Amino acid sequence: MRYVKILSIFLAVLAMGCKEPRKTENFRYFRNYSRTFHDLNDKHLQAARHWGIQPVASAAELKKLKGKLEHLKSCRWYELDKLTHSQPYLVPKAHELLKEIGRNFKDSLAAKGLPSYKPIVTSVLRTDESVAKLRKKNLNASANSAHMFGTTFDIAYARFRKERSDETSVEKLKSVLADVLHDLQQRKCCYVRYEFKQGCFHITVR
Repeated sequence: MRYVKILSIFLAVLAMGCKEPRKTENFRYFRNYSRTFHDLNDKHLQAARHWGIQPVASAAELKKLKGKLEHLKSCRWYELDKLTHSQPYLVPKAHELLKEIGRNFKDSLAAKGLPSYKPIVTSVLRTDESVAKLRKKNLNASANSAHMFGTTFDIAYARFRKERSDETSVEKLKSVLADVLHDLQQRKCCYVRYEFKQGCFHITVR
């Protein structure tokens, strides 16, 4: 009987040693987001003119660009916000970048043992008409915006779409998103600017 008890204890200890190790939260906190993501508007515009469409006057003209633009809608990789001053379109190359950001973000959250969230896209393609309306509301809005070429989008860093009841802090989510963007920036896939007042990352494919 004593031998059986000892054997049971030994097997229990062995089983504990075989358990999958607990995932650790490896975060790369950025001390200064503005310094890390400081690609100026000139760089965004240069890439936008190279990869994008010619700016259009109004949303009605977008129908003529069938095949050159892809229509965006919320999916497993990102959440499309209610757009007030832009249209849900991107050139295919930029749309692929957006989906890659969403995939990498979800994979990174899973690797860190964090709940599943989706990034929220807050602004996409702007027409001459929508830029004029935006400038009436926001004097800091640029009349010469990379958003007009269908190559550029904004992703919120203070809001994320929760997919389960589990929660985590916005600061952690922001850090994970920033790490994903920094990797793509370093790989020369995109230009990124941290927009403090607008609460978003301003991203242009390259």
